[in-house]
Order: sequence, then structure tokens, then C-alpha cells
Amino acid sequence: MEDGKIVFQMILAERVIRVSAIYPETVTFVKDYLTEDEREAEIAVCISEADIDFEQMHSDREAEVEGHPKRVWPRPYLETLAVYRKIVEKMPFYETFLFHGSVIAVDGEAYLFTAKSGTGKSTHTRLWREMFGDRCVMINDDKPLLKVTDEGVRAYGTPWNGKHHLGTNASAPLRAVCILERDVDNHIARVDAGEVFPLLMQQTYRPAEGDALMQTLDLLDHLCKKVPIYRLGCNMEPEAAKVSYEGMQEP
Repeated sequence: MEDGKIVFQMILAERVIRVSAIYPETVTFVKDYLTEDEREAEIAVCISEADIDFEQMHSDREAEVEGHPKRVWPRPYLETLAVYRKIVEKMPFYETFLFHGSVIAVDGEAYLFTAKSGTGKSTHTRLWREMFGDRCVMINDDKPLLKVTDEGVRAYGTPWNGKHHLGTNASAPLRAVCILERDVDNHIARVDAGEVFPLLMQQTYRPAEGDALMQTLDLLDHLCKKVPIYRLGCNMEPEAAKVSYEGMQEP
């Protein structure tokens, strides 16, 4: 405890992060990522009651836009959102950004599926888990971190892994990004990054601070140049997993 705050360190995408939190539930939430690493933290975040209030207001705005009823969330839960928001606002300066999608690794290579909410990302990666069994690892089902380097892009798990809580403290090189769409028949094709860049940008967390936003857009542009992008039409039958996997195996 420091000044009434709960202080701990965690590692996300290879970065040591120091967090000053209010609620003990936050420590429990990130328990698989805690570290006793004595290196000086590269990122430090301190949560205030105002940060938690902001997350409730943000939830209210989203509900209004989407036509859903507003919901008052428990403050410990809102704090976990505030922690991640403060972290990902700073991550672009470490070649890393948050991307909304479901990432699964097969034989040590990661595949990222992204789509509009409700399309079936989690359902599709479940089909992959059923098809590949022990060959696959669910890295993150909702909010993975992507680190862009000269060698390529690497996907990392985080504690923020969606309503199904599917994820692992693991990472893998990203082999492909796949945009998921519902269709009667299963089919997949590679697409030009310029064609789908606006959609990918919608799925990317865009920081409020100007320099961080510009860095994020630059990282997304580099991702599009380094990683092949596909569009998958699928009917969520088991065959869809086979079609999508085989379609992304081109050299």
C-alpha cells in the first residue's frame, strides 16, 4: 500500500507496468500477469475515482449509441477498464497497440479474427479449437496487444479477454489477419490492405492524445504491410474452420 493505493507490477507485451489501484479485485483480475520483476517500470498508471467515473460515463454513451439500456457497473470492474485504458494510451510509444479481435495460435503461429460485434469471432475460434485440439492455444478472445517490429508482428494475451474469459498469458508471431463475415457458404480470399484499412482502423483502439494516435495509425499501417489480410465468409459450421485455415496457408 502507498498513500492508500494498492500498488503492484505486471508485464504486458514484454513491458513492465506499475499500477496504483483502489480495489483489491483489480489485482485478482490481472493475477496471471503479475510479476516480481525488480526492473524499473516503463509504464506507470495511477487510478483515481474520476477515472472510474469516466468508464461509467463511457459505458452510458456506448449504450445510448447502440440503443441498449444503460447499466450501472460495479466500481471494481470499472477500475479494470480504467487500468487498461491508461496502459494502452501509452503502449503505442513502445511499438504496441490494442486491436479488437480474437487471436488463436496453431502450431506456434497466431491468427487474428476481427469483425463487427456479434458476427461470431468467438464462435469461429471455438471451431478452430475443436478442429486442432492440443495444437492450438487461445491467446485472447477480445482485446489482444499487437507489437510491430522490423521482424514482423507479435500478438500477446492480456487479462482483458472478453465475456467468455478465453485467453492465455502467451504470445505468438502473427501469421494473418482475417475479417469475418456471415455467409451461406464458406469462402476466403486475400484482400488488399487499402481496401479494408478503414474497417481495421475501427477495430483499433485510438488514443486520445495526438502523438499516441499518430503512432498508432503508423503501427497499423506497418501491420498491413507485414501481415497478409483475408476476408472470410462463413456459415459457422465445422467446415468453416478448415476453409479458413487452409486459405491462410499460402506462402
